[in-house]
Amino acid sequence: MIAITNGRFFNEDLLLISKTIFIEDGKINRITNEKIPAGYQIIDAAGDYISPAFIDLQIYGSGGALFSAYPTVETLRQMDEDLLSKGTTGFLACVATNSPEIVYQCLDAAKAYRKEAKGFLGLHLEGPYINEKRKGAHVAAYIYKASLEEVKRLLDYADGTVKMMTIAAELQDEEVIRYLLDQGIVLSLGHSDADFTQATAAYDAGFKTTTHLFNAMPSIHHRAPNLPVAVFCHPTAMASIIADGTHVNLEMVKMTYRVMKDRLFLITDAVTECNIGPYQHQLKGDKFVTPDGTLSGSNITLLQAVQNCVQYCDISLSQALRLASGNPARLMGLSDKKGSLNVGSDADLLFLSPELKLNKVFVKGLHI
Repeated sequence: MIAITNGRFFNEDLLLISKTIFIEDGKINRITNEKIPAGYQIIDAAGDYISPAFIDLQIYGSGGALFSAYPTVETLRQMDEDLLSKGTTGFLACVATNSPEIVYQCLDAAKAYRKEAKGFLGLHLEGPYINEKRKGAHVAAYIYKASLEEVKRLLDYADGTVKMMTIAAELQDEEVIRYLLDQGIVLSLGHSDADFTQATAAYDAGFKTTTHLFNAMPSIHHRAPNLPVAVFCHPTAMASIIADGTHVNLEMVKMTYRVMKDRLFLITDAVTECNIGPYQHQLKGDKFVTPDGTLSGSNITLLQAVQNCVQYCDISLSQALRLASGNPARLMGLSDKKGSLNVGSDADLLFLSPELKLNKVFVKGLHI
């Protein structure tokens, strides 16, 4: 049993408060000003901010190895440990458009690793059912249209490890979309050339979110509204964004937050240096590019994205933390246990200094 004192945190109304957080059996048991009973281990937060730990729904590698290049249990374990140390206690390992052999090796690794997983939540398949016109850094040779038979075979083999898929809805058959939704897959519209009508129809049909808003999709046009405008205007559709200042200018992040508020969430889309396989990433300055110079994944952590939101985007600290925790948790249906400091939630917590330096990480109440 643990009691955390002298910390500052934001409640559901985004008000900054200071109370004692009591943790039992890895969960938040109560939050009060009551005297701490005997038997509790007392942890002094020393004035730090206390935040729900971060959730990254799109990351390709962390700690040295790209998952799709080394699709093994060892890579997922490495990602898990590295991300935990950086404050991300929940993540989807992302697999870009790739050969069926690599995709199925990733599925094998995910199924084998989930028994020991700490922060690993499952897989995000970004492709291959995308639009070649908006492929970005994806390999065109592996892009194709889905068939119902293949999708059924894929999900049956995945055995519940696939949680999210990025799809260009405008190119897929309705029966495929309906089957994926019926299986509980979170569908994200991305690497898509959808116009306003097509994108709105996808959201109305059940696509819950949008992959790395503004990247790998048409730009906003004042006479031809398209995918970004559709998600701006939709009442429920969400979107992820890479707040690194490279993939998206931070003034655009500022504007997007003003429009979308809690329908927006942060991802890293982060990769690691890799010199094998179809996805080779080279670090040039502070960004990753493919060998032909195409911008690829990012080089930031979610904490750095939060810092950018606060420093450059006129987003309050309380809201920036929610973009990296509560909002992605809500999208994935995890709000009852992740992404908040509510009673009953997993005690996955961060201590952040007033300068937003990461001081401590707790996973289910245990300091790591």
